[in-house]
Amino acid sequence: MKKFIIVLLTGLLALALAGCSSQTTQQQRKDGTLHIVTSFYPMYIDVLNITQGVDGVEVTNLTEPQTGCLHDYQLTTENMKTLEKADIFVINGAGMEQFLDKATQSQPNLKIVDASKSEDIHLLKDAEGENPHVWLSVTYSIEQVKAISRQLCELDPEHADAYKKNTLDYINKLTTLREEMHTALDNLPHKDIVTFHEAFPYLAREFKLNIVGVIEREPGTEPSPAELEATIDQVNALPVKVLFTEPQYSPSAAETIARETGGQIYTLDPIVTGEATPAAADDYLNKMRQNMQTLQKALQ
Repeated sequence: MKKFIIVLLTGLLALALAGCSSQTTQQQRKDGTLHIVTSFYPMYIDVLNITQGVDGVEVTNLTEPQTGCLHDYQLTTENMKTLEKADIFVINGAGMEQFLDKATQSQPNLKIVDASKSEDIHLLKDAEGENPHVWLSVTYSIEQVKAISRQLCELDPEHADAYKKNTLDYINKLTTLREEMHTALDNLPHKDIVTFHEAFPYLAREFKLNIVGVIEREPGTEPSPAELEATIDQVNALPVKVLFTEPQYSPSAAETIARETGGQIYTLDPIVTGEATPAAADDYLNKMRQNMQTLQKALQ
């Protein structure tokens, strides 16, 4: 009888201790590593900074280095294999990952971290609905980093202190970037721009730019003759005739508009492509500074 009671108490104690562990520790980490998968490059950069130097945490980007915004992206067999090994899946949210239902149906135990899950992120609307390109506002990028960190700390309390320290370090860098950009852009003499697609409204709102036209409503889809003519008229009406392409897409439509208007073409990078390596940690900072310099040059 005494042996039975001891065994029973031991079992109850084990259950109690198990209940104190995180959900992730209970169900995952079969190989001793916490596998975090990010949906695309901007999320990879954020998670890389938050988890930097944390032992036992592996970060993998789901999509290929050349994959741009995830409009209409279809999961591949390799993507599904990657998600099978994931403990946590970090997404941009705000409707960017339209494949999310398929991913969660195939992996019902997968923990989702939504970077746009913040009361301080207010989505803009466009012709397609809510615009998901929130990371291109530095302020909203900071809010996304906070949201990711908060949710990772809840799922993985073992590393919460390290996540919080890294988060603070990265937010300090982003805050410095934001101050630099306001200094450079707030007092530009010209504010009207024509962008390649609907990636930049958040950047424009933050730095008081006015997007008067968009070259391609659907990225990768050539504008119709009527749309092309309308954009030509918009560029002709600008005091400084500039239009912006993106490095991920063909500039052919922009080149046609430039020939018709005498406008100049510049490149703004939405920071959606890049190699998923440790060197990517500073890529958002570097490319946003490049965008800042481009806007300065174009709009003086």
